[in-house]
Amino acid sequence: MPRPPTAQPPPPGEQAAFGRPAAVGGSFATDRPAPAPRPLPPPPPEAVLRAFAPRDGARGLGEPPGGRRSSRRTASGPWWKADAAADPWRDPHAPAGLGAPAQYPADPAPGPVVVDEPGRGRLRVRDVSIRLGALVLMALVFVAAVGGTLGWFLGRTADEQPLLAPGIQLSEVTPGLSREPGSVSDIAARVTPTVVSVEVRLASAGATGSGVVIDAEGGYIVTNNHVVSGADGVEGAEIRAVFSDGSGSSARIVGRDPASDIAVLKVDKPGLIAASLGTADDLVVGDPVVAIGSPLGLAGTVTSGIVSALDRPVRLSGQGSDTNAVINAVQTDAPINPGNSGGALVDGSGALIGINTAIASVSGGSSGLGFAIPIDTVRDIAEQLISTGQAVHASLGVNARTVTDGARDGALVVNVEPGSPAAEAGIQEQDVVIAVDGEKVGSSEELAVAVDAHAPGDTVTVEVVRGGGSREVQAVLEAA
Repeated sequence: MPRPPTAQPPPPGEQAAFGRPAAVGGSFATDRPAPAPRPLPPPPPEAVLRAFAPRDGARGLGEPPGGRRSSRRTASGPWWKADAAADPWRDPHAPAGLGAPAQYPADPAPGPVVVDEPGRGRLRVRDVSIRLGALVLMALVFVAAVGGTLGWFLGRTADEQPLLAPGIQLSEVTPGLSREPGSVSDIAARVTPTVVSVEVRLASAGATGSGVVIDAEGGYIVTNNHVVSGADGVEGAEIRAVFSDGSGSSARIVGRDPASDIAVLKVDKPGLIAASLGTADDLVVGDPVVAIGSPLGLAGTVTSGIVSALDRPVRLSGQGSDTNAVINAVQTDAPINPGNSGGALVDGSGALIGINTAIASVSGGSSGLGFAIPIDTVRDIAEQLISTGQAVHASLGVNARTVTDGARDGALVVNVEPGSPAAEAGIQEQDVVIAVDGEKVGSSEELAVAVDAHAPGDTVTVEVVRGGGSREVQAVLEAA
């Protein structure tokens, strides 16, 4: 194989800097240790020789018979290229040659835009010049000034809408109202015609309250005793009932009962509507109730709430009248104000279950609790007043006050009326009454309510504490 032509000798300067030493003739020094002899491979098997025997005078193994020529270069088609003989890297004896110096890309010009490894351009804010930032800021100020000036100009030149629009008609909308039976509005519509305002006029003063028609044919109206007691027997006094339709009529006192704070009036007016009387025995705490009356002189006022307590002993006295009563009240949180006295307290069906009579609050207004006389008591007293002009109550014949020893409450007997049922039964002063007919008594009000629940002539069992022990006595109540 002939030697390939050698490259042109380098310049003397490069030769002196990068040339081989004079003692070295080729690319490798001659004093290198010779490599260890490699063992010859064993001859190929006979079957391989028969299959790959050289053909056409070629040396070495050939292609198998009928085989497809592969793209791999063989001895007949060497793997090196045709100009491989001139490649100095193929000839260890080729002299060293220097190529052109390495070429490096020029550094990018400094500026705010940098190019990252994937070749993407990015703006680096810290390299933005002050001049460019000032220019951007001035552009923004200019745009804002132009926009503000344009808006001001358009606002000044735009035509204003007229303040008045003659002949305008608003759209009519029919609201979807729901007044189901049993709602407060339904109850008020049915009960309000039965409630009246009671006006008491004296020579130098006056008072207002409420009342409820309980007998339409007879013209009887029930109210509180403390509403009308100031006009009873007073010359020149006038009592007037004002109805829900605005009409009015003079009223006369049929009878008063200071012991229950009930009074009955009579008017001569046709076409009255009487309230439907219910019962307080079926009430439970939490039942809805509606109060209707003339609080603060405002006729036909409706308020609502619930029954907040039952059988609440409440003492009624004073209020500028001769009322001295203890009622077993229905307690409600429906707002009740002065002027509601004598008005109606009805249940969810619209039935009258009490006559409003008192309030308890810190301020004296409606932000407290209201109390009503149960309709069962009202019915009994009203019937007596209409029949005879007076009402009769049972009496035990004692005066008592509330006491407690820390473990038990009761009614301490302060004095015993001579010849009274209590004296006949052997009750003494300083006895503490703790029960009547098995019902617990914890205060003087509860004792009064327990006795008043009976009729004159009834025999009751009174349990008293005396000298550290308790005993029971029998007492026959008399009329008060």
